[in-house]
Amino acid sequence: MSKTVLIVDDSESIREAVSFALEEAGHNVFKAINGVDALTYLDGREINAMITDLHMPLMNGIQLIRKVRTMEAYAKIPILFLTTESQQEMKLEAKAAGATGWVIKPFVPEKILAALAKLVR
Repeated sequence: MSKTVLIVDDSESIREAVSFALEEAGHNVFKAINGVDALTYLDGREINAMITDLHMPLMNGIQLIRKVRTMEAYAKIPILFLTTESQQEMKLEAKAAGATGWVIKPFVPEKILAALAKLVR
């Protein structure tokens, strides 16, 4: 079943690679370049999941997750953290902010698709 996923990453190559994998699997995709840009997509439209980077200008991934979790319409959407960070303390901070899962870069498309399949019904 097709889902709508918001990808948030300041790297165009990562946005395009993740977008390609998701679209090939039949999903609809919105792409944002940072957390501030991502908020413009959270305007009432249906978004079933979000994949966000950690390190971005203007608003990082943890700040974005915290903001999304305060928005009634999006407070419960699954949020995957896609980042180069693998430190336990960073994972705990992301989880405390409301991240649902974690995928380490460089990513394997199958891992993202499998994680989304588990999280999005």
